[in-house]
Amino acid sequence: MLIESGSPVAADTRVEISLTINGEARQLQVAPWTTLLDLLREQLDLTGTKKGCDHGQCGACTVLVNGTRVNSCLALAVMKDGAEITTVEGLAKLSGGNGLHPLQEAFVAHDAFQCGYCTPGQLCSAAGVLSEGHAKSRDEIREAMSGNICRCGAYTNIVDAIEDVMQSGAQG
Repeated sequence: MLIESGSPVAADTRVEISLTINGEARQLQVAPWTTLLDLLREQLDLTGTKKGCDHGQCGACTVLVNGTRVNSCLALAVMKDGAEITTVEGLAKLSGGNGLHPLQEAFVAHDAFQCGYCTPGQLCSAAGVLSEGHAKSRDEIREAMSGNICRCGAYTNIVDAIEDVMQSGAQG
């Protein structure tokens, strides 16, 4: 990658990167300063990932990078060269089914959203929390999800949905 050479990068320089996004391998040309969020939304039309605060404080832009939760507004796309990215659009593929991911079904069943703006980030973060396996109680789920803000205040239902999936073992 050109950035690693230590040479200055001209303003009009595009860098080639490879990403697997929602299971699809892609070769992309990006400006070095392009965030992962802007790449997903503006170049790949994956608009499920939301731009909230654009400072990594609200979690609306959370995606999974190699299975780990990442605020995509804080990550440069070039830094994720070679990574596997899962957005809310690809979440169902993690569970191997053709329908919704178990977390998506639980969010619907528990009415775990109001306006829905934060929901894609909440879902990706919840998938990360479940795969990390650190949260074993409601309090631990709340703590693990504390980086995702819901301005509508649907927190109780969000925790109910995550706890339901955690207890069922259908984590995808």
